[in-house]
Order: sequence, then C-alpha cells, then structure tokens
Amino acid sequence: SRRHKLYREELNLTSPAAPLPLRPDASWLQFHLGISRDGLYPRSSPTINRLLQDMRDLTTISADYSQDEKALLGACDCSQIVKPSGVHLKLVLRFQDFGKAMFKPMRQKREEETPEDFFYFVDFQRHNAEIAAFHLDRILDFRRVPPTVGRLINVTKEILEVTKNEILQSVFFISPASNVCFFAKCPYMCKTEYAVCGNPHLLEGSLSAFLPSLNLAPRLSIPNPWIRSYSFDGKEEWEVNPLYCNTVREIYPYSNGNRLLNIVDMAIFDFLIGNMDRHHYEMFTKFGDDGFLLHLDNARGFGRHSHDETSILAPLSQCCTIKRTTLLRLQLLAEPEYRLSDVMRESLLQDRLAPVLTEPHLLALDRRLQLILKAVRKCIDTYGEAKVVANDTTQPEAPASDRVKLTT
Repeated sequence: SRRHKLYREELNLTSPAAPLPLRPDASWLQFHLGISRDGLYPRSSPTINRLLQDMRDLTTISADYSQDEKALLGACDCSQIVKPSGVHLKLVLRFQDFGKAMFKPMRQKREEETPEDFFYFVDFQRHNAEIAAFHLDRILDFRRVPPTVGRLINVTKEILEVTKNEILQSVFFISPASNVCFFAKCPYMCKTEYAVCGNPHLLEGSLSAFLPSLNLAPRLSIPNPWIRSYSFDGKEEWEVNPLYCNTVREIYPYSNGNRLLNIVDMAIFDFLIGNMDRHHYEMFTKFGDDGFLLHLDNARGFGRHSHDETSILAPLSQCCTIKRTTLLRLQLLAEPEYRLSDVMRESLLQDRLAPVLTEPHLLALDRRLQLILKAVRKCIDTYGEAKVVANDTTQPEAPASDRVKLTT
C-alpha cells in the first residue's frame, strides 16, 4: 500500500496538465464509425487489424471494475448498463486515444475440459474462448462479436499501479508462491480461493473492444426465447415441447422479418462453440427490429470438446429455417479445401497467445458443422427447400444513413 501511494503521488506530479486530444484516425473511433446495419465492421476492414494491434501493444493508462461489477456493489448508475452480471472477474483497461477494452483473465488452462458434472451456469469462463469466438464469428461472416485479442498483462504495472479504484487496489496480494494475485470484489466469487495470479506478474487474458457508449448508440437487452432454466431441476417450455417454435412465430417480432433467422444464426454459432449460456441477446436500437444480434460474452464456450450439446440447436431444429447466406457459408466450410478447423487454426495463429485452442477443440468444430448440416437436410426433407432456406442474398446495401452516428 505504501509503495502504491508513492507511485500515485509520482504519477500525479508527472501527468500532463492538459487532457490528450482525440485523434479522428484513432482505431477505436474508426471501429465505432464503421458499425452499420450489416455488422460491427465491414468485411476485410483494415481498421479492425489496426484495432487488434493497438489492444495488443498500447500502454495501459488506467484500470477499473466494469459497470457490471460496480452495479453489483451499488457504486454506479445501473441505467448505464444493459444487464448486470458479476460471476466472472473482468476489468476495464483504458489506453491512449480514449480507447478501452474489457479484460478477462485466464482461469482455465487450454487442455482442461469442463467437468461433465458442472451445470452450464457455474462453468468456468475462459479468456481463450472469447478470442476464438471472435475469429469464428468473422470466419462465418457474421461480424457480430466485438474485436478480441489475447495479451500478456503485467498485473502490477498495468493494473495495480494505474488504477485509482481503492477497492480494486485492496484485492491485490502476494501468494505463498510469490506471485501477484487479485480477486473479484462482488457478491459471488469474492475470496482469495477464486483469485487469478500472475507468474509472478504476467497473466494471460483476452481484451475485447468496447462498443460505443449507450448514450451514443443505445442497445436493448432481450430475453432469448430459447433461454435455459437456471435452476438445478427446472425446464423451460422449449425443452419439453417440440412444437414450441409455433408459439414463438405468433409473437412479434418473431412473426415476421429477420429476427427469428438471426436467432437461428446465433444458435448455430453457440452450438459450434458449445455455449449454453445465451440467456439474453443485445441489439442496437437504431437499426430497428431487423437489426443484427450482438454475440457478446462468449467466455463459456469451448469448454468440452468431447461433447456436442445438440439442444443448443433447438431454434434450428424446431423452426426449420435458415438464411441462405448462412447455409452457403457452412457448406463451403465443410469442403475439404476450406475445412472449418483448418481456417480457424490459420486464423488463430495471428493471435499472440497462439495456440488459442487445442487440436481436439478445432476438430470438434468440423464434427459439429456436420451435425448442423444434417439438421438442415432433415428439415429440407420434411418441408422442402423453399420453406426452409430463406433467401437473403438480394438485400440492398445499407444506406449511409444507417451507420451509427457518434455525436459529442
């Protein structure tokens, strides 16, 4: 504590008097300006590669709890968050040019599988799952996961010595192995047994770029119609009623438009990564009811490569509908020369924490892709291709007016 106090006093003496100006070409700002009705970023966007590099390399200038954790502690305006959480330690790291990213530290080694007796809602959250989910989302051409990159963080220099949050300072300690550790200050995992530790200072983690603030680009959090029961013995209607989709189709906005098709996209994505924890989804309000769904919080994916949880595909198997563009992309990634595991392996090599996924997890993607295509074929055999495959290949380009507008 004394050393940290001296460091803060020194920092205050040497910090610039005037605030740093915002550069229009900053990667964070260009990322926000590139959000459109079609996705979080355009295909082959050079801005995204620059943003990933900045998150990997730029110096951290401050660290704090996220708004979610502050809401749980009663320390922030809860209207400024979409949905409080808090069972997983995460921090907001800030960089120059007003950039900020969500840091999720390593909690589980890559070669470890989630125990089969674990319920999905008490599963570990994995930093490498966040990284891999971004790469898979981009390969599928969804572009609905915020840019995410792996980084080795010096928890002493890049968190403890730059934070002004006294609560965050108070949860740092030195372990018996002389490693620097810290834990979450929240109503759940708030004990040293749940701490994360450097080696002795360096700690792996994922950094996910922040979306525009809710003041500039409001978002809605909407319950997933295929939400799971978060109790030990309960079941939701969709789990016991195979005709559940007929009920969903009668409710707006699932009765027309693209919302149901976007739910199916999300289910396919979640099945590939093995994520059973999609209780809500978020959307930008600006793009209306047919806007894309954000695929956020993917840290509970890639837990068990040896198990395929086919119940995640319920929206597809019960509704028997899929976008033509999605189906074409899946069929391409099933071809030997474009095999999904090979494309993912090559993409993930770009990350500094490579290998991000173990080989069994990569091969599981190919196996699960075949199960998705099998489910689609079963639907087509039952109802015919015209009713199952929705033609979305002729949609016009989104006008410039549909881009997120950021105003000061």
